[in-house]
Amino acid sequence: MTITMPDATPLPKRKPSAARRRPHFNTPLGRATLQALAVVGFFALWELGVRMGWISAFLVGSPFGIFAVGYKMIASGELLSDTWFTLFEAILGFVIGTIVGSLMGLALWYSVFVARLVEPFIVAINSVPKIALAPIVVLWFGTGLVSKVALSVSLTAIVALIAAYQAAKDADVDLQSLLISMGADKHQVFFKAVVPSTLPSIIATFRINIGFGLVGAVVGEFISSQRGLGHLIYTASSLYDLNTVWVGLFTLMIMGFVLYYVIDMIERTSLPWKQSNTTHQVQV
Repeated sequence: MTITMPDATPLPKRKPSAARRRPHFNTPLGRATLQALAVVGFFALWELGVRMGWISAFLVGSPFGIFAVGYKMIASGELLSDTWFTLFEAILGFVIGTIVGSLMGLALWYSVFVARLVEPFIVAINSVPKIALAPIVVLWFGTGLVSKVALSVSLTAIVALIAAYQAAKDADVDLQSLLISMGADKHQVFFKAVVPSTLPSIIATFRINIGFGLVGAVVGEFISSQRGLGHLIYTASSLYDLNTVWVGLFTLMIMGFVLYYVIDMIERTSLPWKQSNTTHQVQV
């Protein structure tokens, strides 16, 4: 008896699912390319609008003029000097304000009574625009470096304090109870449970505070200064030199961009477990 096998029909190839298909530009290089193209396109349209007469170069400047002024200021060393001065003020104010604010916020965990006592004052201070304090700070500390750093500290310290205090209140209660049941005292609970659980929130605050540090430094330079990007922008705007104003503003943007990614690198180094969890998330 002969058994005849039916002809084997090849199965159609299974198409990759939509979840597994990855867009061509959904890579670090692809995103960077799109971002660069967006920037180039923006400046190209801006320059075209100025040359065609659709945009007033006197009111908004022109990319070609901005590039020419920026190149001249870099060649003379003026832009680098002002950038370094503002950067030093911002970083110094950021470091001092973040450390002081974080330590004060964590210290409030030790006493619920003290925390509730000072909480209304913290809210009141936080509600006051710190820029309004600039004339008083300049009057107290003068027109030099100290007044700019003090303004940066006033902006960053309160943010760090609130973030650290809230993170300390939200620390793992079960872990604290476990440590207490094992005989740990209050200091051990603080350093073994509270501080580690607040680190992600404190480091995340760095991203906000680095911008506030720049704001404090620039505002102080607006009020009274002979150096820095704030002084450069203020002087140029009073002379209606929009190209120089844009040079200062774009320099501040680049500075903030670089500092943001420095903070990001610090977070990746300090909290590798957080980055590992983010990497293993399922992309939809």
